[in-house]
Amino acid sequence: MLETATPDFIETLNSECFCVSLDDSALHRALESELGQPGLFALVRERCPYLFAARPVFVSTAHMQRMAEVVRAIESVVAMPAYRARVLAQSPDIAGLDPGGARGVFFGYDFHVTESGLGLIEINTNAGGAMLNAALARAQRACCAEVEPLVPPVETAQAFGESIMDMFRQEWALSGHKRPLQSIAIVDEKPQDQYLYPEFLLFQELFQRHGVQAVIADPQEFVLRDGTLWHGELAVDLVYNRLTDFSLGAPQSATLRDAYVQHAAVVTPHPQAHALYADKRNLVLLSDPVALQSLGVPQATQDVLLTSIPRTEVVDPANAERLWAQRKQLFFKPFAGYGSKAAYRGDKITQRVWQEILAGDYVAQALVAPGERTIAEKSEAGPAQVLKFDLREYVYNGAVQWVAARLYQGQTTNFRTPGGGFAPVYEGGMW
Repeated sequence: MLETATPDFIETLNSECFCVSLDDSALHRALESELGQPGLFALVRERCPYLFAARPVFVSTAHMQRMAEVVRAIESVVAMPAYRARVLAQSPDIAGLDPGGARGVFFGYDFHVTESGLGLIEINTNAGGAMLNAALARAQRACCAEVEPLVPPVETAQAFGESIMDMFRQEWALSGHKRPLQSIAIVDEKPQDQYLYPEFLLFQELFQRHGVQAVIADPQEFVLRDGTLWHGELAVDLVYNRLTDFSLGAPQSATLRDAYVQHAAVVTPHPQAHALYADKRNLVLLSDPVALQSLGVPQATQDVLLTSIPRTEVVDPANAERLWAQRKQLFFKPFAGYGSKAAYRGDKITQRVWQEILAGDYVAQALVAPGERTIAEKSEAGPAQVLKFDLREYVYNGAVQWVAARLYQGQTTNFRTPGGGFAPVYEGGMW
């Protein structure tokens, strides 16, 4: 066994190793027996057949350590009063309100990683997939003795599930409550129609297994009465917010907005978290040496950020001609984008799309190539199947909880690629 793994060796594993794959029977047991959701495996296969990838992704210890270092650097900048003042000045008014102590659950730091380097492409504050990846970790199969040590023990996934429950209890306690957390509402618009609805069921089961009542609900199903948020006859302590209405400004979010403003329930993640972390304009500040210097960011922190975040700038009439000329080296994203919606690789955009970008609120980010994973070798039946991948670090309170990969074809992650989806990450330097 190797004690260390060079980037070249990691690349070889990602292009030539086919020894570990998804065990469907183990996944069936994890989703239905161990996690207590009968019928969930069939629901996943029917509604999201490409949710789980066929192969793992290999990443070097050096890259894992560097990603964690980037997270720490960003967290240190976000804590600075000068940064917070600058960001909140351009954010919706609700982002400036005191969130009541909650930090925000499941931040997702998304990276592109290759053997030659890495780049943070975005941060999300309601990153999905954590519970699904906990189930996926229970369903890995090694087909040879050499890779058996790479398959994480079931206890690792179990510990992650427990840490998720602890995180929600921590959010409740940080909001000043002394009594135990008793109820959670998992909230999204038309939740049963959401692609990741199976994960909502896993969260509901997790919460209930730990003695916390849990409902899955649309934001319009709540009422605010006597300083308490109600869902039917259930008084809701905490809202696990999966909405993409990040400022709670839509009419259907009005009751949740009032509950948040009045501290009638803990809302996590909340509008301030999105403003401070996930607004794509923040990447402009974090990748600009002049801006970082003006904020008083220490040089060592600047060095981490400037070498790990692709240069990003706001698209406006002053730089439009230059950005159009450089478009093949750029990626364009809306300020409040999510799930790769309305995001475009520059070499794919037409003049019509370019006019939409100019009319909208967009940033242009220097293109960073994603990693590649070969999931099927060349055979008489056809060429090798090579997919792209990105890495998502699930983060709470500045600490990395879990790392997962997403395999895909096309411009962005899509969960529509045969053989693609969430994939476990195996750290190459650990063996």
